[in-house]
Amino acid sequence: MLKYSIIVAVYNRTGEVRELLASAEQMDFDRPEFEFLFVDDGSKDDFKSWIEAYISPTGLKTRAIYQENKGPGEARNNGMRNARGEYFIFVDSDCMFPSHWLKTIDEAVINNSLDAFGGPDTCHSSFSPLLKAINYSMTSIIGTGGTRGSKKSVAKFYPRSFNMGIHRKIFDNIGGMNKLRHGQDMDFSQRIYDAGYKVGLIADAFVYHKRRTSLSKFYRQIFNWGVARINLAQQHPSMLKPVHLLPALVVTGIGLLIILTILFPILAAPLWIITAVGYLVIVLWAFFESLAKYKSLKAALLSPVTLNIQVFAYGFGLLKALWQVKVLKRKEAQGFVKGYYGKKKLESR
Repeated sequence: MLKYSIIVAVYNRTGEVRELLASAEQMDFDRPEFEFLFVDDGSKDDFKSWIEAYISPTGLKTRAIYQENKGPGEARNNGMRNARGEYFIFVDSDCMFPSHWLKTIDEAVINNSLDAFGGPDTCHSSFSPLLKAINYSMTSIIGTGGTRGSKKSVAKFYPRSFNMGIHRKIFDNIGGMNKLRHGQDMDFSQRIYDAGYKVGLIADAFVYHKRRTSLSKFYRQIFNWGVARINLAQQHPSMLKPVHLLPALVVTGIGLLIILTILFPILAAPLWIITAVGYLVIVLWAFFESLAKYKSLKAALLSPVTLNIQVFAYGFGLLKALWQVKVLKRKEAQGFVKGYYGKKKLESR
């Protein structure tokens, strides 16, 4: 048996897979120990012909299986059913690897006897200023509280499917990912914790996450994450913490301040000053921290923009989901479906 099966769900992403495999060819790990298993979720591009013609110059084991379009969760479940490794590792198709990635995972798994694990995502120096700004807002303490793999996280670490691994016994015992459109990996992580398995953060096993996106796509993505948080809380109440409500409180607070301004402008004036000062502090914090991290003026200027989009999109998504499940009594809240990644109706991975 192989030790690791790296499972990649793919939908119309041949270009990304080229970059992913190009980085994997530089990986410092014995080739007979692992495989790349691509699960094509009904792609309409040339992925099938390309991957079947691919010949690794360094002896990487690559193979692909195919299914009708059923979404990333079922693609990953299908991958686990067909994987040959002792451990299953999930990565997104828009990721690339540092050469030490799998070796670092292997050492941590052995030294800590981990049943499940995950690592952070970050950006490569070659990424655009926009992608660096998005990476800043999604990985900084003031953006997500470090919940995507920082040792300084303000909340419990949940492995996520862009960089997440499990022992195959977990799949055999508790099954795979559920049918949630968003947040299914976090639901999976919570079920792994609930089953008593040992879960660990491998902070040095990061991936470069390219996140093919624009500001509008970023807004839709984060909005749907806000929706997902409420859906997750419906199944696992412990997954909704006060910190997750902060963006919704920001949105609500500004809305109430606008109403107060209309009704009692004199009373509202001091509150606007306090709000403006606090806002300026956060903007300057984001700018200078991003500048120090990336040494890019464009990325630093964009970082407060992406940070604002993240906070407001998450807040609006969470509030919409609360309305749907608490007032409209829906079992599952829904965010963007059509146009989630632009004009296409089906989401790409």
